[in-house]
Amino acid sequence: MKQILTPLFNSVFEEKLIDEIANFAIIHDFIQGELIIDIGTPLNRMPLLIHGAIKISREDQKQGELVLYFIEKGNTCAMTLTSCLNNTKSEIRATAETSGKLVLIPIEKMEEWLTTFSSWRYFIFLSYNNRLKEMLSAIDSIAFLSLEDRLWNYLIDKSKINKSRELFCTHKEIAFDLNSSRVVISRLLKVFEQKNRIRLRQGVITLKD
Repeated sequence: MKQILTPLFNSVFEEKLIDEIANFAIIHDFIQGELIIDIGTPLNRMPLLIHGAIKISREDQKQGELVLYFIEKGNTCAMTLTSCLNNTKSEIRATAETSGKLVLIPIEKMEEWLTTFSSWRYFIFLSYNNRLKEMLSAIDSIAFLSLEDRLWNYLIDKSKINKSRELFCTHKEIAFDLNSSRVVISRLLKVFEQKNRIRLRQGVITLKD
C-alpha cells in the first residue's frame, strides 16, 4: 500500500505517518455510481481518497437530495470526520462520481495521530476549513442564486470533477441532485442549448467552449 500512498502524500505527511497509514488502513476500490456511505450508517473508519471523485449530499425532509460538495484525490470528508470522532451515524450520503480508490483509516488511529503527527493535525484542520467553505458556498447558492445559475454552476463543477466536457447523466439525476423537478431541469437545459452553451443528446450533455 505504501507505493500507492507515497506519490500522493510524500509532500504532505511524514514518512512514518505514511508507514502507519499503510499498516493500519484498508483499501477499497469503488465504481462509478456506487453508494459508499449512506445516511444513518454507523462509521468506524475515515475515508481518505486516493483517486477518483465522490459526491457528498444531504437529504431533506421531503426525501429530496442536495449536493454539498465533491471530494477529489488526497481529500477526505469533514462531515465523516465529525461522525467518526463523535461516534455518531453518518448525516451525509457519499456516492462515487467516478471510479476510484480510497483507504479507510480506523477511528482509534485517527485520534492517536492527532497528538502524534503535526502534519496529520494540519491536514484534518485544513480539510475542515475547505469543506466548510464549500458548504457555505452551497448555502449561498441556494439562498442567493436562481435555479438557472445553480444548474450552470453544477454542470461546470461536474465537468471539472470528471475532467470532461461531456457529462453522462440524465435530467432526472440532475433534478435529484439540485432538489428540483425533471421538468424544470429539462426546460432550463433547453434554454442553455438555445443559447448555444450546451448540446443535448440522449443521456449526454456537452458543454461548449
